[in-house]
Amino acid sequence: MKNIFLQAQWRNLILANYEFDPADLKKFLPHKTELEFFNKKCLVSLVGFKFCNTKVKGLKIPFHTDFEEVNLRFYVKYKSQDGQWKRGVVFIKEIVPKPAITLVANTLYNENYETMPMRHLWKNGNKFEVAYEWKFQNSWNRLKVSADNQTTTFAPGSEEEFITEHYWGYTKIKENKTAEYGVEHPRWNVFPVESYEIEVNCKEIYGNEFACLGNQVPNSVFLAEGSEISVLNGNQI
Repeated sequence: MKNIFLQAQWRNLILANYEFDPADLKKFLPHKTELEFFNKKCLVSLVGFKFCNTKVKGLKIPFHTDFEEVNLRFYVKYKSQDGQWKRGVVFIKEIVPKPAITLVANTLYNENYETMPMRHLWKNGNKFEVAYEWKFQNSWNRLKVSADNQTTTFAPGSEEEFITEHYWGYTKIKENKTAEYGVEHPRWNVFPVESYEIEVNCKEIYGNEFACLGNQVPNSVFLAEGSEISVLNGNQI
C-alpha cells in the first residue's frame, strides 16, 4: 500500500502565472533540483484554492478539514537515481488561516507557512466567480476570477498542462539536503477565465525579489476545477 500522509480535495484553484528572472530564484533552489522552463520561460505562480475534507493519516482533525490556502511557487525538475526526470514545485510561501497547520508544517517539514486571516467566494450563476483573500497588515489582498461555468480540457503542450502536471514537491532543508514528496491527482479540467483581479502586496508578503509581481501583467490566469488529492510521505535526497 502507498504510504499516504494527507488526503483531501483541492477545489477551484486560481493560478496566476508570471514570467520571472531565473537568477532571482537561485537562492531558493533546493539541492539537486534544476529550474524547469516552459517555452524557454521561467514561471512563478500565485495560486489560491480551498482544502476540503482533509484527513491526516486517515483522520479528520477537528476544525482543520476545510480551509483556504494561497501560495507562491516555481517549477523545478530532479533527475532520480534511475535516470528519470521528476517534475516538481518549490514553494516560496504558503499562507493558511490555521495556526496549527503553520506550526506543524514549519516545524516538522521545514516548509515556509504563514498564518493570516483568510476568506473565499464561490458564486456560480451565469458566470462562475471565485476569489481568495488574505489579510496582511490590516489590508486585504485579493486573487479573483470570473469564468465560464462550464469546464473544458486543456491542450497537450499548453501552459495549463505545464503548470498543473507537476507531481512532486521539493523543499530546501539545508544547502546540501532536500525533502521530496509525491502528490497524486487526476488530470484537471479548467473553467475558461474571462476576467481577473489581482491585488497583492508582493514586496511585503514575499520579499524584494518578488516586488515586481505587484505591477506585472500575468503571462496567464486560469481556474482549475481540482479533485481529490493524496500527498505521500516524503524522503530526503
